[in-house]
Amino acid sequence: MLDYEQLKERFAKNTNVDRAKQMKKYMRNQFEFYGYQTRKRKALYHRLLLAEKKQDQIDWELLDHCWQDPYREMQYFVCDYLIAMKKKLNFTDISKIERYARSKQWWDTIDTLVKPLGYLTWSDPRGDKLMLEWSRDSDFWIRRVAIEYQLLRKQATNTQVLSKIIQNNLESDEFFINKAIGWVLRDYSKINPEWVRDFIKQNQQKLAPLSIREGSKYL
Repeated sequence: MLDYEQLKERFAKNTNVDRAKQMKKYMRNQFEFYGYQTRKRKALYHRLLLAEKKQDQIDWELLDHCWQDPYREMQYFVCDYLIAMKKKLNFTDISKIERYARSKQWWDTIDTLVKPLGYLTWSDPRGDKLMLEWSRDSDFWIRRVAIEYQLLRKQATNTQVLSKIIQNNLESDEFFINKAIGWVLRDYSKINPEWVRDFIKQNQQKLAPLSIREGSKYL
């Protein structure tokens, strides 16, 4: 089984101090970094995750330790672990993932946690209801999750829920909300441009210019 200290040792062996400083600065000095680029970071624990997939359960104790670690790559590991182990997740695990989404928040982990959350809510009718609740949360990062959770569903997108979630976030002055709205509209416009065009037209007075610009990119 994966071991927290073992994982930390692996990361510490090839720390890139200069790149770590650059990465920390890019993330507005909110997190410490070992200095791994994505490809090398994932390669470091790829085989470990392959072995872990043979386990019957999620190791939440390991994930909690990693999430509390000061180095950002450890939170990235948690996200990659959850994606790799998504078929072992249950709907009730959303509350555990939510704890991660509500701490150490920035767009990098939020947008990655959307993937296992999107998987868990795909075929469970409780998913749409929960995301509608999250779309009205006082925490804008949680609202961003709700806006994005149907990304890449293509024809399976529930447009009624998508519309309601976006409408719950209209007239926001938060960049990360308006960017997310534009992102999901742009993505869905590849499948259903008429729906997106009509939605933008009907809500043009309340949609942020950023959302309209991003959402209209492929129209």
